[in-house]
Parts: sequence; structure tokens; C-alpha cells
Amino acid sequence: MEALMNSLLTSSQHLADTLRHLEFSAPVAFTYHPLDYAWQAHARYVECYGKKSRRILLLGMNPGPFGMAQTGVPFGEVSMVRDWLGIHEPIDKPALEHPKRPIHGFACQRSEVSGKRLWGLMKERFVTSDAFFRDHFVLNYCPLVWMTESGANLTPDKISAVEMQPVEHACDVHLREAIEWFAPEFLIGIGGFAEQRFIRACKQLDGFKPKIGKIIHPSPASPAANRGWAEAATREMIALGAWSP
Repeated sequence: MEALMNSLLTSSQHLADTLRHLEFSAPVAFTYHPLDYAWQAHARYVECYGKKSRRILLLGMNPGPFGMAQTGVPFGEVSMVRDWLGIHEPIDKPALEHPKRPIHGFACQRSEVSGKRLWGLMKERFVTSDAFFRDHFVLNYCPLVWMTESGANLTPDKISAVEMQPVEHACDVHLREAIEWFAPEFLIGIGGFAEQRFIRACKQLDGFKPKIGKIIHPSPASPAANRGWAEAATREMIALGAWSP
């Protein structure tokens, strides 16, 4: 545990510390920091499942409003985090909370479709969380949630490029440290954005040549994902060589 506390968890804390005081202009009106108000749950996730040497590292983009924003866990749909991952920690509140996007933590009644799909597939294929995490870990590239004045979610590509520079620098450092910690054989982006972040990170890691690929993102905003995401993602994992048929 001591080695873990001095590496992956410490890297997450450094990321949170670096991002905490950044400010963003319009269209951003609210910024949530789950690594602050949901730190206990995030730390529990890393402590339980973030041991060294994982064959497959999966990467998402940033928290969804009813997933990691509520639970501190990537793709962290409440019921899956609580019932399958076995994580149920106290969740605080953001410093500035949008009235239409309240943080209820594990009392949240809304379901995060992307997280339900992702963890649902892993539960179906591996049955137990311990079996899944024996070879896998799931990480988000950026831990921040941005919203407009109306409460609409903003993805990183909608944020000013100048204001995203320090965010991306901090997230790139954390991603490289995570890759070095796990030393995985496969780096698999959940969507094209994450795949590109893996490619960029590996250019700065001399002598490390993992297999990089992507699977379809489980977002309900994707028509393709709504036509059988689990089956499509499974085919892609098999085609990449990460999973056996």
C-alpha cells in the first residue's frame, strides 16, 4: 500500500492540486472538481484496483454529470460503483454548484448511460470486479466537469485552447505517470479523443511501445453506440488482440 500511495494516488493528488485554481471564461460558467469533493471515493477506487502491472489500460475523456461527477470514479454510474465495484464513500459538494446539476453522490437517482454500458459489459464478461481489474484499469484523461450558465455539459474541445493548455499539460503528466505505473501491453481509448491522448503520451515515453487502439464510446449521443454498444466494443477489443474470442 505504501508504494501505491507514493505513486498513482500521489499522481492523482498532484493533478487535483494543479487544476484546482484554474479559471475559465465563457461559455464555461461552472467547473466541478470531483478529485476534490469526491476524493474519498476516488482514492478508494485507486487503492482497491490500481495495483501495478495491468495488461490493459482503458481511457475515457472527462466525467459525465451522473457518473464520475457524482462518484469520483471514471464512468462511475452510481449503482455499478456501489454494487459491483463495492465503493460507497461520503461525497461532498463542489465549491460552486449549479442548481440544475446538484451533486447527490451515491444518493443520485439519475443513471449515467455511458457508465452503465461500460461497467455492465465488464460485469457480464468478467462477472466479478476483481476478475476484471486483474488485467484492466479504467482512467479518465481529465477529471474536470464544465457547464454553461444553463447547466449544459461542455466537453474539453469546447473550452478555449489557451485556457486548456495548463489543463492538458497537467493531464498529460498524470497520464504518462499512469502508463509508467501500469506498464500495460494495450492502451485503449474509449473514443478517438482518448486514443489520441495515448498516442501523444507515448511519444514522450522513450523505449515503451504498447499497442494503441480505440473502441467506440458508449455515449447515448452516438447513434452507433445505441445500436448495440456492448457487442461492438467486444468485437473491437477482440480485433485489437486485447480480448480472446
